[in-house]
Amino acid sequence: MTLHFAAARSATRSPIARALSRRAVARAANDNGDAASLQADDKLIHAALRHFAEHGLGAAREARKQAEKSFFEGDRQSYDWWLGICRTLDRRMAEEMDRRKQR
Repeated sequence: MTLHFAAARSATRSPIARALSRRAVARAANDNGDAASLQADDKLIHAALRHFAEHGLGAAREARKQAEKSFFEGDRQSYDWWLGICRTLDRRMAEEMDRRKQR
């Protein structure tokens, strides 16, 4: 009986192996924005985490309520603080609220 050598196929040469192999994700799906926006203030992150621990999944909504209250009271510094906490927890909610306030 004669034996013939058959080289193993690599994923780069085999059409079936290429079709079944997973390709690397080109870019991570992340809604945090660019690297500059990731350099958030440590105090704000700490406050947002404490706020989340206190209010759970509704923490961003509660921070938005606090920001709205501060806005209508005319306390801009407190508004910016609560908006920052809301933005840390839910960027889209904070951007929507900020857009509405600027109209």
